[in-house]
Amino acid sequence: MAHNTAQVEPNARSLSAPPGPAASFRWVDALGRAVVRFLRAAKAQIAFAIISLSIAFGKSGVASRVVRPLIRSQIHRAGWRLLPMTTFLAFALGLVIIGQTIALLTRVGIQSYVGVVMVSIVVRELGPLAVALLVLARVGTAYVIELGTARALGEVEALEALGIDPIHYLVVPRVVGLALSVFSLTVYFILAALASGYVFAFLQDVPLLPGEYFRQIAGALTAEDFVLLGLKTLGFGGVIATVTCFQGLAQPMRLEDVAGATTRAVVQSVVGCVLLDAAVIGVYLVK
Repeated sequence: MAHNTAQVEPNARSLSAPPGPAASFRWVDALGRAVVRFLRAAKAQIAFAIISLSIAFGKSGVASRVVRPLIRSQIHRAGWRLLPMTTFLAFALGLVIIGQTIALLTRVGIQSYVGVVMVSIVVRELGPLAVALLVLARVGTAYVIELGTARALGEVEALEALGIDPIHYLVVPRVVGLALSVFSLTVYFILAALASGYVFAFLQDVPLLPGEYFRQIAGALTAEDFVLLGLKTLGFGGVIATVTCFQGLAQPMRLEDVAGATTRAVVQSVVGCVLLDAAVIGVYLVK
């Protein structure tokens, strides 16, 4: 018994000893590994995006009777079918956030800044991001599941055996369709949110006439806003489509791997959209 006690005491002392340098810097190693994984994933997806763009432009006239209906189908799927949900979210945003913001600015006597606030919050930031997240949740995840299942069942290899380029047939229509859908839905979202926000403010008896409200918004908008809004929304759609298609097609996959690929696609798409949005914000700050 004494011998066992003597063995236990050193172990207890070793457990209570302060961590050494290796344990102290373990989080640095974990962070470094995470950064390396992120950079490798970003490199692979950028290469996949470049390949997709080169095929889209290089084969723009190849099998147009097949590809163009596929693009229209993706626009209908990611754009038209999501229009009711987008409109509902826009009205909800207008009633809950925009209307209260207008009422607050009027209450403190700075209603002349309504246009600047609406453009900065809704047009530049909230509208594009909200639509991108909605499209990612409803359509982007479905892309990963569809393409990942096709990859696992050998359907992609069957297309290659028939001489059909999977990128041209499966990826290009989704990238083009999703980019145009995000752009269009963002325009509808912004218009509906601004209109519903004023309706809510009107119901609160805010002394701001409709003509003055929309005149302030038009005065706060610049040509740069329209250009950057178009580039941002098209970029959001391109990022979501590229990431989801990459996760579904770019590597061998089994059916049980589809769920994990979907999770990675969602996380990487959100990170990509946030980084793109940060780059656009940098343009406004540099101006």
